[in-house]
Amino acid sequence: MNITKVPFGTYQNKPVTKYVLTNDHGIQAGILDFAGLLQSFKVPTKDGGKADMILTTENLDDFTNNGFCTNRLIGRVAGRIADGQFEIDGKEYHVEQNEGKNTLHGGTNGFYSYIWNVDSTNVTDNEASITLSLTLTEEMDTFPGKIHVTATYTLDNDDNLTLKFGATSDADTLFNPTNHTYWNMAKASAKTVDQLKLYVNSKNHLAVDDGKIPTGEKLANEGTPFDFSTPTRLGDALEGMASTKENGFDDIWEVEPSLTKPVATLEDPESGRKMTLYSDRNALIMYTMNSDDPAVYNHGEVHPHLGIAMEAQTLSDAIHHPEFGDITLYPNEEKNYTIKWHVEY
Repeated sequence: MNITKVPFGTYQNKPVTKYVLTNDHGIQAGILDFAGLLQSFKVPTKDGGKADMILTTENLDDFTNNGFCTNRLIGRVAGRIADGQFEIDGKEYHVEQNEGKNTLHGGTNGFYSYIWNVDSTNVTDNEASITLSLTLTEEMDTFPGKIHVTATYTLDNDDNLTLKFGATSDADTLFNPTNHTYWNMAKASAKTVDQLKLYVNSKNHLAVDDGKIPTGEKLANEGTPFDFSTPTRLGDALEGMASTKENGFDDIWEVEPSLTKPVATLEDPESGRKMTLYSDRNALIMYTMNSDDPAVYNHGEVHPHLGIAMEAQTLSDAIHHPEFGDITLYPNEEKNYTIKWHVEY
Protein backbone atom coordinates (compact mmCIF):
# COMPACT_ATOMS: atom_id res chain seq x y z
CA MET A 1 0.00 0.00 0.00
CA ASN A 2 1.23 3.48 -0.69
CA ILE A 3 0.20 7.06 -1.46
CA THR A 4 2.00 9.43 -3.79
CA LYS A 5 1.13 13.02 -4.68
CA VAL A 6 1.63 14.89 -7.94
CA PRO A 7 0.64 18.36 -9.20
CA PHE A 8 -2.52 18.40 -11.34
CA GLY A 9 -2.77 21.88 -12.82
CA THR A 10 -4.49 24.91 -11.30
CA TYR A 11 -8.07 25.94 -10.56
CA GLN A 12 -8.81 29.66 -10.28
CA ASN A 13 -5.03 30.25 -10.02
CA LYS A 14 -4.66 27.83 -7.10
CA PRO A 15 -2.62 24.64 -7.39
CA VAL A 16 -4.46 21.32 -7.55
CA THR A 17 -2.85 18.12 -6.24
CA LYS A 18 -3.56 14.51 -7.14
CA TYR A 19 -3.13 11.83 -4.48
CA VAL A 20 -2.63 8.33 -5.87
CA LEU A 21 -3.65 5.48 -3.56
CA THR A 22 -2.17 2.13 -4.65
CA ASN A 23 -2.87 -1.29 -3.16
CA ASP A 24 -0.73 -4.43 -3.20
CA HIS A 25 -2.49 -5.71 -6.35
CA GLY A 26 -1.62 -2.61 -8.37
CA ILE A 27 -5.05 -1.00 -8.21
CA GLN A 28 -4.75 2.79 -8.20
CA ALA A 29 -7.26 5.44 -7.21
CA GLY A 30 -6.33 9.02 -8.14
CA ILE A 31 -8.08 11.62 -5.99
CA LEU A 32 -7.89 15.38 -6.46
CA ASP A 33 -8.13 17.91 -3.67
CA PHE A 34 -10.23 19.90 -6.16
CA ALA A 35 -13.86 18.81 -5.61
CA GLY A 36 -12.69 15.54 -4.03
CA LEU A 37 -12.70 14.35 -7.62
CA LEU A 38 -12.04 10.68 -8.41
CA GLN A 39 -9.73 11.35 -11.33
CA SER A 40 -8.90 7.72 -12.16
CA PHE A 41 -9.56 4.18 -10.91
CA LYS A 42 -7.09 1.88 -12.60
CA VAL A 43 -6.99 -1.92 -12.44
CA PRO A 44 -4.43 -4.36 -13.87
CA THR A 45 -5.16 -5.93 -17.25
CA LYS A 46 -4.44 -9.53 -18.24
CA ASP A 47 -1.60 -8.36 -20.53
CA GLY A 48 0.24 -6.59 -17.72
CA GLY A 49 -1.05 -3.09 -18.42
CA LYS A 50 -3.64 -0.97 -16.63
CA ALA A 51 -7.19 -0.01 -17.60
CA ASP A 52 -9.39 2.68 -16.15
CA MET A 53 -12.81 1.78 -14.79
CA ILE A 54 -14.05 5.37 -15.18
CA LEU A 55 -13.94 8.33 -17.53
CA THR A 56 -10.58 9.97 -16.99
CA THR A 57 -8.29 12.65 -18.36
CA GLU A 58 -4.95 14.13 -17.35
CA ASN A 59 -6.25 17.60 -18.25
CA LEU A 60 -8.01 19.39 -15.37
CA ASP A 61 -9.78 21.73 -17.82
CA ASP A 62 -11.77 18.80 -19.24
CA PHE A 63 -13.17 18.28 -15.73
CA THR A 64 -13.96 21.95 -15.10
CA ASN A 65 -15.03 23.46 -18.47
CA ASN A 66 -18.42 21.74 -18.67
CA GLY A 67 -21.53 21.04 -16.64
CA PHE A 68 -21.17 17.28 -16.23
CA CYS A 69 -19.77 17.44 -12.65
CA THR A 70 -17.51 14.65 -13.85
CA ASN A 71 -16.30 12.43 -10.99
CA ARG A 72 -16.74 15.18 -8.37
CA LEU A 73 -18.21 15.17 -4.87
CA ILE A 74 -21.69 16.70 -4.86
CA GLY A 75 -23.54 18.52 -2.05
CA ARG A 76 -24.86 19.85 0.21
CA VAL A 77 -27.77 18.21 -1.59
CA ALA A 78 -27.30 15.98 -4.62
CA GLY A 79 -30.05 16.03 -7.22
CA ARG A 80 -32.80 18.61 -7.44
CA ILE A 81 -34.73 20.65 -4.87
CA ALA A 82 -38.09 21.83 -6.24
CA ASP A 83 -38.37 25.61 -6.58
CA GLY A 84 -35.17 26.16 -4.58
CA GLN A 85 -37.17 26.31 -1.36
CA PHE A 86 -37.93 24.06 1.61
CA GLU A 87 -39.02 24.09 5.22
CA ILE A 88 -37.30 22.68 8.29
CA ASP A 89 -39.53 22.53 11.37
CA GLY A 90 -41.86 25.15 9.93
CA LYS A 91 -39.20 27.69 8.96
CA GLU A 92 -38.93 28.46 5.25
CA TYR A 93 -35.61 28.67 3.42
CA HIS A 94 -34.74 29.80 -0.10
CA VAL A 95 -31.56 28.68 -1.88
CA GLU A 96 -30.02 29.44 -5.25
CA GLN A 97 -32.09 28.30 -8.23
CA ASN A 98 -29.39 27.25 -10.69
CA GLU A 99 -31.45 25.06 -13.04
CA GLY A 100 -34.50 27.04 -14.10
CA LYS A 101 -36.60 27.45 -10.96
CA ASN A 102 -34.98 24.47 -9.22
CA THR A 103 -31.75 23.87 -7.33
CA LEU A 104 -29.39 21.25 -8.78
CA HIS A 105 -26.46 19.57 -6.98
CA GLY A 106 -26.17 22.16 -4.22
CA GLY A 107 -26.13 25.20 -6.51
CA THR A 108 -23.26 26.75 -8.47
CA ASN A 109 -21.12 27.03 -5.31
CA GLY A 110 -21.71 23.52 -4.00
CA PHE A 111 -19.08 20.96 -2.95
CA TYR A 112 -17.88 20.57 -6.55
CA SER A 113 -16.68 24.19 -6.81
CA TYR A 114 -13.89 24.19 -4.24
CA ILE A 115 -10.42 22.91 -3.55
CA TRP A 116 -10.87 20.88 -0.38
CA ASN A 117 -8.48 20.81 2.55
CA VAL A 118 -6.42 17.61 2.89
CA ASP A 119 -6.75 16.78 6.59
CA SER A 120 -4.69 13.59 6.53
CA THR A 121 -3.35 10.66 4.57
CA ASN A 122 -2.80 7.28 6.17
CA VAL A 123 -1.17 4.00 5.08
CA THR A 124 -1.37 0.67 6.92
CA ASP A 125 -0.57 -2.89 5.82
CA ASN A 126 -4.05 -3.30 4.36
CA GLU A 127 -5.31 0.12 3.34
CA ALA A 128 -4.45 3.60 2.18
CA SER A 129 -6.74 6.54 2.87
CA ILE A 130 -7.09 10.27 2.40
CA THR A 131 -9.45 12.54 4.35
CA LEU A 132 -10.60 15.78 2.76
CA SER A 133 -12.68 18.50 4.41
CA LEU A 134 -14.65 21.58 3.42
CA THR A 135 -16.47 24.24 5.42
CA LEU A 136 -19.26 26.19 3.73
CA THR A 137 -21.30 29.12 5.05
CA GLU A 138 -24.64 30.47 3.85
CA GLU A 139 -22.77 33.36 2.19
CA MET A 140 -20.85 30.81 0.11
CA ASP A 141 -23.57 28.43 -1.11
CA THR A 142 -26.92 30.00 0.03
CA PHE A 143 -27.84 27.00 2.22
CA PRO A 144 -28.51 27.73 5.91
CA GLY A 145 -25.87 27.05 8.54
CA LYS A 146 -22.12 26.72 8.57
CA ILE A 147 -21.52 23.10 7.54
CA HIS A 148 -18.27 21.19 8.02
CA VAL A 149 -17.96 18.17 5.74
CA THR A 150 -15.39 15.39 5.63
CA ALA A 151 -14.89 12.88 2.83
CA THR A 152 -12.56 9.92 3.34
CA TYR A 153 -11.53 7.70 0.44
CA THR A 154 -10.01 4.34 1.47
CA LEU A 155 -8.50 1.77 -0.90
CA ASP A 156 -7.89 -1.67 0.63
CA ASN A 157 -6.30 -4.97 -0.34
CA ASP A 158 -9.73 -6.55 -0.87
CA ASP A 159 -10.00 -4.27 -3.92
CA ASN A 160 -12.60 -1.98 -2.37
CA LEU A 161 -12.63 1.78 -2.67
CA THR A 162 -14.80 3.21 0.11
CA LEU A 163 -16.03 6.79 0.39
CA LYS A 164 -17.28 7.94 3.80
CA PHE A 165 -19.00 11.30 4.19
CA GLY A 166 -19.49 13.06 7.53
CA ALA A 167 -21.05 16.42 8.35
CA THR A 168 -21.89 18.75 11.22
CA SER A 169 -23.60 22.15 11.16
CA ASP A 170 -24.14 25.07 13.53
CA ALA A 171 -27.76 25.54 12.32
CA ASP A 172 -30.56 23.53 10.73
CA THR A 173 -29.60 22.56 7.18
CA LEU A 174 -29.73 19.75 4.61
CA PHE A 175 -27.16 17.06 3.79
CA ASN A 176 -27.52 14.50 0.98
CA PRO A 177 -24.12 14.15 -0.73
CA THR A 178 -22.91 11.84 -3.45
CA ASN A 179 -20.06 11.13 -5.84
CA HIS A 180 -20.71 11.86 -9.53
CA THR A 181 -18.24 9.47 -11.18
CA TYR A 182 -18.93 8.31 -14.72
CA TRP A 183 -18.15 4.63 -15.29
CA ASN A 184 -17.05 2.89 -18.47
CA MET A 185 -14.71 -0.06 -17.96
CA ALA A 186 -14.84 -1.21 -21.58
CA LYS A 187 -11.70 -0.85 -23.69
CA ALA A 188 -10.82 2.79 -24.39
CA SER A 189 -11.82 2.45 -28.05
CA ALA A 190 -15.43 1.71 -26.97
CA LYS A 191 -17.23 5.00 -27.52
CA THR A 192 -20.32 4.19 -25.43
CA VAL A 193 -21.45 2.08 -22.47
CA ASP A 194 -23.62 -0.05 -24.78
CA GLN A 195 -21.67 -3.28 -24.29
CA LEU A 196 -21.70 -3.06 -20.48
CA LYS A 197 -24.14 -5.09 -18.40
CA LEU A 198 -25.96 -3.38 -15.53
CA TYR A 199 -27.73 -4.91 -12.53
CA VAL A 200 -29.66 -2.81 -9.98
CA ASN A 201 -31.38 -4.16 -6.87
CA SER A 202 -34.53 -2.11 -7.46
CA LYS A 203 -38.23 -2.68 -8.02
CA ASN A 204 -39.30 0.94 -8.57
CA HIS A 205 -38.19 4.24 -10.02
CA LEU A 206 -39.62 7.68 -9.34
CA ALA A 207 -42.10 9.45 -11.56
CA VAL A 208 -40.81 12.95 -12.37
CA ASP A 209 -42.20 16.10 -13.95
CA ASP A 210 -40.70 17.97 -16.92
CA GLY A 211 -38.09 19.54 -14.61
CA LYS A 212 -37.04 16.09 -13.35
CA ILE A 213 -38.65 16.79 -9.96
CA PRO A 214 -40.22 13.70 -8.33
CA THR A 215 -44.03 13.80 -8.17
CA GLY A 216 -44.09 11.41 -5.21
CA GLU A 217 -45.30 8.47 -7.28
CA LYS A 218 -43.23 5.30 -7.57
CA LEU A 219 -43.39 3.38 -10.84
CA ALA A 220 -42.70 -0.34 -11.23
CA ASN A 221 -39.53 -1.16 -13.20
CA GLU A 222 -40.82 -4.50 -14.44
CA GLY A 223 -41.55 -4.58 -18.15
CA THR A 224 -39.83 -1.24 -18.80
CA PRO A 225 -36.30 -0.16 -19.83
CA PHE A 226 -35.78 0.71 -16.12
CA ASP A 227 -35.71 -2.98 -15.13
CA PHE A 228 -32.15 -4.09 -14.31
CA SER A 229 -33.16 -6.82 -11.84
CA THR A 230 -31.06 -9.21 -13.93
CA PRO A 231 -27.83 -8.04 -15.63
CA THR A 232 -28.97 -6.25 -18.78
CA ARG A 233 -26.97 -4.95 -21.72
CA LEU A 234 -27.06 -1.16 -21.48
CA GLY A 235 -27.33 -0.75 -25.24
CA ASP A 236 -30.61 -2.67 -25.20
CA ALA A 237 -32.02 -0.58 -22.34
CA LEU A 238 -30.89 2.66 -24.00
CA GLU A 239 -32.62 1.61 -27.21
CA GLY A 240 -35.83 1.57 -25.20
CA MET A 241 -35.14 5.19 -24.17
CA ALA A 242 -34.29 6.46 -27.67
CA SER A 243 -37.70 8.09 -28.13
CA THR A 244 -37.53 10.01 -24.84
CA LYS A 245 -36.67 13.69 -24.63
CA GLU A 246 -33.36 12.79 -22.96
CA ASN A 247 -32.41 9.97 -25.38
CA GLY A 248 -31.15 8.06 -22.34
CA PHE A 249 -31.44 7.85 -18.59
CA ASP A 250 -31.44 10.73 -16.12
CA ASP A 251 -33.53 8.98 -13.53
CA ILE A 252 -34.00 7.91 -9.93
CA TRP A 253 -34.12 4.29 -8.86
CA GLU A 254 -35.30 3.30 -5.39
CA VAL A 255 -32.81 0.70 -4.14
CA GLU A 256 -32.34 -1.58 -1.17
CA PRO A 257 -29.60 0.04 0.96
CA SER A 258 -26.80 -2.35 1.92
CA LEU A 259 -23.06 -2.31 2.54
CA THR A 260 -22.93 -6.12 2.22
CA LYS A 261 -25.41 -6.97 -0.56
CA PRO A 262 -24.83 -5.36 -3.98
CA VAL A 263 -26.97 -2.32 -4.74
CA ALA A 264 -25.74 -2.43 -8.35
CA THR A 265 -23.13 -4.06 -10.57
CA LEU A 266 -21.66 -2.87 -13.86
CA GLU A 267 -19.49 -5.19 -15.92
CA ASP A 268 -17.75 -5.43 -19.26
CA PRO A 269 -18.20 -9.03 -20.49
CA GLU A 270 -15.35 -8.63 -23.00
CA SER A 271 -12.60 -7.80 -20.50
CA GLY A 272 -14.11 -9.28 -17.34
CA ARG A 273 -13.83 -5.94 -15.53
CA LYS A 274 -16.65 -5.43 -13.05
CA MET A 275 -17.68 -2.88 -10.43
CA THR A 276 -20.04 -3.68 -7.56
CA LEU A 277 -21.61 -0.74 -5.76
CA TYR A 278 -22.78 -0.71 -2.14
CA SER A 279 -24.57 2.16 -0.37
CA ASP A 280 -26.33 2.74 2.95
CA ARG A 281 -28.98 4.97 1.30
CA ASN A 282 -32.12 4.28 -0.70
CA ALA A 283 -31.50 5.81 -4.13
CA LEU A 284 -29.34 5.39 -7.18
CA ILE A 285 -29.53 8.19 -9.72
CA MET A 286 -28.20 7.14 -13.11
CA TYR A 287 -27.34 9.52 -15.91
CA THR A 288 -26.04 8.33 -19.28
CA MET A 289 -24.35 11.59 -20.32
CA ASN A 290 -27.00 12.36 -22.91
CA SER A 291 -25.39 15.25 -24.82
CA ASP A 292 -22.31 16.45 -26.67
CA ASP A 293 -19.46 18.54 -25.29
CA PRO A 294 -15.90 19.38 -26.42
CA ALA A 295 -14.46 17.85 -23.24
CA VAL A 296 -12.29 14.81 -24.03
CA TYR A 297 -11.90 11.71 -21.84
CA ASN A 298 -10.22 8.35 -22.35
CA HIS A 299 -13.20 7.10 -24.39
CA GLY A 300 -13.22 10.19 -26.63
CA GLU A 301 -14.99 13.52 -26.92
CA VAL A 302 -18.20 13.72 -24.90
CA HIS A 303 -21.26 12.43 -26.76
CA PRO A 304 -24.37 10.55 -25.67
CA HIS A 305 -23.73 7.42 -23.59
CA LEU A 306 -19.95 7.85 -23.30
CA GLY A 307 -20.22 6.97 -19.61
CA ILE A 308 -22.81 6.28 -16.93
CA ALA A 309 -22.97 8.19 -13.65
CA MET A 310 -24.24 6.07 -10.75
CA GLU A 311 -24.99 8.47 -7.90
CA ALA A 312 -25.75 6.77 -4.56
CA GLN A 313 -27.77 9.00 -2.25
CA THR A 314 -31.13 9.47 -0.51
CA LEU A 315 -34.09 9.78 -2.90
CA SER A 316 -34.11 13.16 -4.66
CA ASP A 317 -36.12 16.09 -3.30
CA ALA A 318 -36.63 14.17 -0.05
CA ILE A 319 -37.18 17.43 1.84
CA HIS A 320 -40.57 17.68 0.06
CA HIS A 321 -41.38 13.97 0.43
CA PRO A 322 -40.84 12.78 4.03
CA GLU A 323 -41.43 9.16 2.97
CA PHE A 324 -38.29 9.38 0.78
CA GLY A 325 -35.98 9.73 3.80
CA ASP A 326 -34.56 12.32 6.20
CA ILE A 327 -31.87 14.64 4.80
CA THR A 328 -32.03 17.26 7.55
CA LEU A 329 -28.92 17.99 9.59
CA TYR A 330 -29.38 19.67 12.95
CA PRO A 331 -26.85 21.42 15.20
CA ASN A 332 -24.99 19.09 17.58
CA GLU A 333 -25.71 16.18 15.26
CA GLU A 334 -23.31 14.32 12.99
CA LYS A 335 -24.50 12.44 9.91
CA ASN A 336 -22.38 9.85 8.14
CA TYR A 337 -22.93 8.04 4.83
CA THR A 338 -20.93 5.38 2.99
CA ILE A 339 -20.54 4.40 -0.66
CA LYS A 340 -18.31 1.44 -1.53
CA TRP A 341 -17.09 0.19 -4.89
CA HIS A 342 -15.56 -3.27 -5.28
CA VAL A 343 -13.66 -4.04 -8.47
CA GLU A 344 -12.87 -7.30 -10.26
CA TYR A 345 -10.57 -7.55 -13.26
